[in-house]
Amino acid sequence: MTYRITYRIILYVIDPQADGSDLFLICFMAFLPCSDVLSPPQVEVHSVIVDCTVTSRFAHTVMTSKALNKANVSQEIFFEVEMPKTAFITNFSMSVSLLSAASIKEKEKAKKQYEKAVSSGQTAGLVKASGRKMEKFSVSVNIAAESNVTFILTYEELLQRKLGLYEILTRKTVSDKKVNDPAGFSSVFHTSVSLGSLYIESHAIYSFFFIPFQAHISFSPTIDQQRKCPGCDGTLIDGDFIVKYDVNREKNLGDIQIVNGYFVHFFAPPVLPRVPKNVVFVIDRSGSMTGMKMQQTQEAMLAILKDLDEEDHFALVPFDTVTEVWKESLTKATKQNVSDAMNYIKTIDARGSTRMTSGVTKGIDMLKKARQENRLPERSTDMIILLTDGMPDHGLSYVRSNVASAMGEKMSLYCLGFGNNVDYNFLDVMSKENRGMARRIYEASDATLQLQGFYEEVASPLLLDVDLRYPDNAVDFLTTNNFAQLFNGSEIVVAGRLTDNNLDNFLVEVLAMYPDDEYIFGDFTERLWAYLTIQQLLEKSKTGDSNMKANATAKALEMSLKYSFVTPLTSMVVTKPETEDGNADPVIADKLTEGNSGMISQLSSGVLLSSTVDGDPHFMIELPDRHDALCFNINDKPGTIFNLVSDPESGIVVHGQIIGDKKISPDGTMNTYFGSFGIIHQTLGVRLEVNTQEISVFQDNKQVKLLWSDTAAVKGLNMDLLVTKDRSLTVTLKDSVKFVILLHKVWAKHPYHRDYLGFYTVDSHLLSPSVHGLLGQFYHGIEYEVTGLRPGEHPDKPDATMYVKGRELNVTRGWQRDFSRDVKNGERVSCWFIHSNGTGLIDGDASDYIVSSLFTTD
Repeated sequence: MTYRITYRIILYVIDPQADGSDLFLICFMAFLPCSDVLSPPQVEVHSVIVDCTVTSRFAHTVMTSKALNKANVSQEIFFEVEMPKTAFITNFSMSVSLLSAASIKEKEKAKKQYEKAVSSGQTAGLVKASGRKMEKFSVSVNIAAESNVTFILTYEELLQRKLGLYEILTRKTVSDKKVNDPAGFSSVFHTSVSLGSLYIESHAIYSFFFIPFQAHISFSPTIDQQRKCPGCDGTLIDGDFIVKYDVNREKNLGDIQIVNGYFVHFFAPPVLPRVPKNVVFVIDRSGSMTGMKMQQTQEAMLAILKDLDEEDHFALVPFDTVTEVWKESLTKATKQNVSDAMNYIKTIDARGSTRMTSGVTKGIDMLKKARQENRLPERSTDMIILLTDGMPDHGLSYVRSNVASAMGEKMSLYCLGFGNNVDYNFLDVMSKENRGMARRIYEASDATLQLQGFYEEVASPLLLDVDLRYPDNAVDFLTTNNFAQLFNGSEIVVAGRLTDNNLDNFLVEVLAMYPDDEYIFGDFTERLWAYLTIQQLLEKSKTGDSNMKANATAKALEMSLKYSFVTPLTSMVVTKPETEDGNADPVIADKLTEGNSGMISQLSSGVLLSSTVDGDPHFMIELPDRHDALCFNINDKPGTIFNLVSDPESGIVVHGQIIGDKKISPDGTMNTYFGSFGIIHQTLGVRLEVNTQEISVFQDNKQVKLLWSDTAAVKGLNMDLLVTKDRSLTVTLKDSVKFVILLHKVWAKHPYHRDYLGFYTVDSHLLSPSVHGLLGQFYHGIEYEVTGLRPGEHPDKPDATMYVKGRELNVTRGWQRDFSRDVKNGERVSCWFIHSNGTGLIDGDASDYIVSSLFTTD
């Protein structure tokens, strides 16, 4: 892969009052080395360029990649980029000989277009994945010999000010960035850059200089500086390019900018004394926090306690099956009290279950009592910070209603969800219902820093109950203009439409408790207003009564379509240029939310896949966070039925029945496969039986049969089915998990083998932590360590020692087939094979999972 590129970043500001001397800009380049990328031979990537235009904090980014197929045969070329999670895609196109078309459609309509393409045998893909700050857009196209292809992706986002800085982040790209802000920038810092395996001082590859109202960074590495290693032919740019900046701030009511009949108001007063805070730390110490999670929580709490101001008050409430307190009342953060609290933190150990309601309500009661007894400063803010890694013992609605009724209208609840097992959607909604916000803490070596970072964001409240008011006769269609608090280093943004263009009448009133330039793209204020409005409507669609949710959803959908934003309610349909066989393949781009970003990574046929039952070995557990997989076989006689999934909270049960070859082969072996599946949803009253001949649906004493030889879509109140002829069945259960069943067709006259089924799970994180079964027990992850790699019986399959569930197992590195993309041939996936029917990896013994029938629920 060869890049012929330069990297330019230009930041400028046109401001009659600025002289360029107070420009404040941090440009941080963190290019990290990486291993060789496997790519098709003779595919030359000419350029990967990002053109990012930022007008008053609203960023419009166009990512362009050009590639050439130098081979004398057609080849598949991939375009894969990462973009910020907070961004909305607005357009995408591919150009080979003809320009492809993209359109933003309602999600269901986009899905139907996609399904139509799949049913006609065309290749199609659903493109979505998620990481910490970024989400991935990936698509491929087959281009003819000696032909060029150009990919263009466009997205927009409002930059968020955190800890006093705005951040523009691009990854693995060449970039041209322009930042225009009439407020003016408010010292320059830059670091060394790593390209491939080479670390090069900054001045060697880019220049930096000022002229009035403009800063210009030119990043132009030579071909030699881009090489993966000295003497290598290939080149590489791989890593993050981060630009951080802030703007000048007047000591007034903020910065108001008006363009084309729309206004945006940025409010972040520069000098205000901090408001004392009263914070209760409610800490989950249930058994699932054992080990690294608890250690990282303790390390973070020790650092957080050190940062408390002496005017602050605090309390510590660890909970599991029982709730305890460090002290019965909130304590002033004196040096001695902080020291004592730090010693107490070191003694907390993990045990018991997750009795979340008791922990949170205890913290609320402590704050209320301290207020009643006048032991807290009158002008101070009350907050609860909850850290948990699991699901509460009681139902989610029970916890939310109890917490909301206890909180009242003045406290704020901040929820930190630790790891993949936590129900992030639940924490997100509960925090927003109580004047706070949620954040996912990723299980990694830097979890301590993540916890500290979140605390720093909310640790310094400046204003409480902020209400920004505008003349009623001058504006309409305002975005949210009242806020529970404003934190130091953050910013409030309000946008709206002007009904009166007389600026003399445009007066802003800010109520809070103390605690003629040419723009780069003229409609940015209107698009910024639409972006903010859609974001806030999506939040409203999660809370309130059913009518409020429905109205907010409908309005958000209407605006997403009008302004061409890919949001959780819309999808972007892209029709690929025609290939040599005349097919025009559609691609759907969907927007992920933080709540459904779980342990899922594979992209295929409209679904994201995780744990698998397919082929031989039968079971594969994919662990994308570790870039690894585990697999095992269960050898039993044909006719045996195993429980695969059992979730007592949702009422979902899945069983699978084993079938064997037609007869024993000459070498004395008989392969076994899964030939039938039974899916039960007790709560919804639905049963589904799938075998290699037909699909039967049972509900309300009625039966509907579908044949694999048909393409069909069935929509119901509780379940949707999509059958792709002789290929796959997608089962979507209401507000819950999806299952995909693949049909493997075998030559009818084959002397030994017969048709069989594969089973794939989608959105498994939506099932409860109590889910179990041969597959279900792995849906929320598994901890293990592999060491001692050594030669095995086969030269290509080394052995190793695995430590899992307190046991030491001998495992073998082997291969499994993932058929989700290619039902006929499958894709080879490397995995650790656990011998002896998965003994040591699965809970109990394989025989423990045998059930009497496909529909038993015992």
